[in-house]
Amino acid sequence: MQVGLVVYGPLDDRSGGYRYDLELVRGLRAAGDDVTVISLPERPYRHRLRDNVTAHARLRSLDVDVLLQDELCHPSLVAVNPRLDDDTPVVSIVHHLNSLENHNAWRRSFRRAVETRYLRSVDGFVYNSETTKETVAAVTDPEPSVVAHPAGDRFSDHGTPVDDEEIRARVAGEGPFRVVAVGNIEPRKNIDGLLRGLSRVRGNWQLTVVGAVVDAAYAESLRQLAAELGVTSRVTFTGRRSDAELAASLRESHLFALPSHYEGFGIAAVEAMGFGLPALVSSAGGASELVTHRENGFVVDPDDPSAITDAVSPLCRDRQLLVPLSLAARDRFVGHTTWDETTEAVREFLLGLV
Repeated sequence: MQVGLVVYGPLDDRSGGYRYDLELVRGLRAAGDDVTVISLPERPYRHRLRDNVTAHARLRSLDVDVLLQDELCHPSLVAVNPRLDDDTPVVSIVHHLNSLENHNAWRRSFRRAVETRYLRSVDGFVYNSETTKETVAAVTDPEPSVVAHPAGDRFSDHGTPVDDEEIRARVAGEGPFRVVAVGNIEPRKNIDGLLRGLSRVRGNWQLTVVGAVVDAAYAESLRQLAAELGVTSRVTFTGRRSDAELAASLRESHLFALPSHYEGFGIAAVEAMGFGLPALVSSAGGASELVTHRENGFVVDPDDPSAITDAVSPLCRDRQLLVPLSLAARDRFVGHTTWDETTEAVREFLLGLV
């Protein structure tokens, strides 16, 4: 099968949707398919709209059996798809809708119109969660489609899943209660809400935030907020880390926390659960398909920092409460899909279209 994939920027090992796309390409190539990656320029949203002309010029002569498009690229493709060869199915990989992010009313309305027009221009969908499928169904026919959850087994060479003994030893260890957040530093990830919630927790805790800065102003505001809350010494921003470094951070932590304003599913949470970390995630999005509240983590309102405080405070006072949560998180990881299974499900769907 000849496959094209449209993404913004280089297809690398960044977290979230890029990780999903990268693993999908690896799986398709391992199955013998020929995958051509078409990289469009990463620019502000309004400039991306101008790229429809150049994108059409690059895609109209592409000889493939099926064309995959990361839905993130929708502003650069909204006027392209109606002009492409009708014989080639166009399939959108939807991680989450941009119009569901925190924008002002005018911007949200405009982006919703552009995004809806794009979604109505494709022939099929790959969804990362049932929740993401529901968001598309609100604006257009969500079929034909496949729901293929992201996996978290990329750290199998770094000792995941961890065993019971390691989990119990970590809980019994000395030192601060260690919280880790993994994701790009941008407003949607709600690190500010996490800081506010943790600042009210009495006890000895530390927060490590791992991720690339994609919004410099927001990153600076987080440092200012930490100073205002008096928790600067408890918070570390590491930037991006290698897989080995990230695995080490996850292995030494007690809790994964990323109460995003919206998350289509949450690959980082799956990966963290492989290290036996309960996941504190947002009720906005598809994370509840992974995390069961107070069983293997916590599902909280991202706009309510007190919910974060209420979840973390008991664990900080009595770490033995972590043991059943951590074991359940690891078991949830063990029962979750692998990247091989995810890519096979997508491949079968594409073959059906072709």
